Amino acid sequence: MTSLDFSTILPEALLAAYALAALMAGAYLGKDNLAKTLLWATVIAFLVIAAMVGLGGRADHVAFYGMFIDDAFSRFAKVVMLIAAAAVLAMSADYLQRRGMLRFEFPIIVALSVIGMMLMVSAGDLLTLYMGLELQSLALYVVAAMRRDSARSSEAGLKYFVLGSLSSGLLLYGASLVYGFAGTTTFSGIISTMQGDQLSLGVLFGLVFMLVGLSFKVSAVPFHMWTPDVYEGSPTPVTAFFATAPKLAAMALIARLVFDAFGNVIADWSQIIAALAVMSMFLGSIAGIGQTNIKRLMAYSSIAHMGFALVGLAAGTQLGVQNMLIYMTIYTIMNVGTFAFILSLERDGVPVTDLASLNRFAWAEPTKALAMLVLMFSLAGVPPMLGFFAKFGVLNAAVDAGMGWLAVAGVLASVIGAFYYLRIVFYMYFGAEGEGVTSRMGPVQYLGLMVPAAAMLIGAITMFGVDAAAGRAAETLVGPTVMADPVPADPVAADPQQPVE
Repeated sequence: MTSLDFSTILPEALLAAYALAALMAGAYLGKDNLAKTLLWATVIAFLVIAAMVGLGGRADHVAFYGMFIDDAFSRFAKVVMLIAAAAVLAMSADYLQRRGMLRFEFPIIVALSVIGMMLMVSAGDLLTLYMGLELQSLALYVVAAMRRDSARSSEAGLKYFVLGSLSSGLLLYGASLVYGFAGTTTFSGIISTMQGDQLSLGVLFGLVFMLVGLSFKVSAVPFHMWTPDVYEGSPTPVTAFFATAPKLAAMALIARLVFDAFGNVIADWSQIIAALAVMSMFLGSIAGIGQTNIKRLMAYSSIAHMGFALVGLAAGTQLGVQNMLIYMTIYTIMNVGTFAFILSLERDGVPVTDLASLNRFAWAEPTKALAMLVLMFSLAGVPPMLGFFAKFGVLNAAVDAGMGWLAVAGVLASVIGAFYYLRIVFYMYFGAEGEGVTSRMGPVQYLGLMVPAAAMLIGAITMFGVDAAAGRAAETLVGPTVMADPVPADPVAADPQQPVE
């Protein structure tokens, strides 16, 4: 093991050091005085680490004997996650302070969660995978129940914890089966044990259990049952965080697992992911129609959108992975803007999430209503918004892979789901007159709404380089890599400096 191992994990190490230093500062220097300072310091830390990862120009490497992978795929996911986490924290500051919920622990726990996500997307071993996943999940359980005086928040945290523990148990059982039959926990070792394109029955069962466990994390049907209650019960800034960075991290982890460890048997896992995609698209689209709470509606929206992202992954091709990454990036941007709007809604100083409260909102706040209209149209996949091109990309990847039936299912689900997005627009512009709602936004929240809305329009002309970066990331993951060769049985003989080709 050389210093290269530690330089490879430098971004994660720096963020961990910052989180520990911030925790000590908050504990010893006074909680109330430091809360706001630590929140903004965490935002800056996220952006600095994102710049370090995205602009560092580092070569691809594996470290710690294949357990940690630093490549274009992981760097792409990390940059998007860090920027999304920074945006959510920044636009939540005013909301948390006005409602007496700003505690110094919140940004620290979010930082620890982001470290877990960074480990997840760089995992090259089942142990690294589980460590990153649990670090992320344990932090999310805590912030879901952050508002201790709220029964709903406590219920959300408990429900998330119980069902999350179940998913972790299923994941561990699957990992133990894979280890038992493959004789190794490294992804490179697992893929090297396969005979041609055939999986042993034990490894296949292990793969199924692992996919089930990870499906909980992306809210894929039928493992979605926690999502609506947790989205509704958690404090709105926490819900905004749930809907952005963790979703991308879990989706990238699934892609990493199936291609690096099971890339020789695409036909086996593609069928499973395609089934999850169809169920998620239709349930999320249909069940969202009857929702009256906008946070619950966004939960079902999340389920449907994860289904569309899984369509790209089910294709099992480089084009599919590229379009999945583009889709998740655009989805994350759309959710940042939507939740900036939701965070601003209040009546007499009390947060409001009822859809009917948006009646005639456009008459009072035309600019904000227009921005929300753009975001809703984009979420629905209405051209020429960027969301349309995101959906077109994953459906095109399915057709290109010979899965035209999956693309047809996606089109039908998209048409059904468009109803509840357009209903929000109807309320804002043509709803019945009555007691309205006010939108109280600070400058950061206003930017959080307007910038994503503008990106949905301008992005249709230029993808801001996201498509090219996603293409390089997909090529790294799906193309020939060092992961195709087994790690030496003797770790002392391993070469930690071996690059990913």
